[in-house]
Amino acid sequence: MKTAQDIILKPVITEKSMDGLQAGKYTFKVAKDATKPEIKKAVETLFGVEVDKVTTMNVSGKAKRLGRYEGRTASWKKAIVTLTEDSKAIEFFEGMY
Repeated sequence: MKTAQDIILKPVITEKSMDGLQAGKYTFKVAKDATKPEIKKAVETLFGVEVDKVTTMNVSGKAKRLGRYEGRTASWKKAIVTLTEDSKAIEFFEGMY
């Protein structure tokens, strides 16, 4: 059985993800095989908040090259978690916006 730390890998800190903080939307990099109910439960247990909705997307890796060597970055899964209206904010993101 996977723990909450196995499902939520790290937060995604970008300009677009920071714009969603006022609306109660938080973006995380999650395990590729994680489902929406697993992500919801993991965020609720890790941060002690109430999750309203989870949106997921698979981000494909990009082609990169260094001189004559070509390769790809790894593909990963992104989850955008929307909190309920009466839920408290996640403290980790407090000072970022």
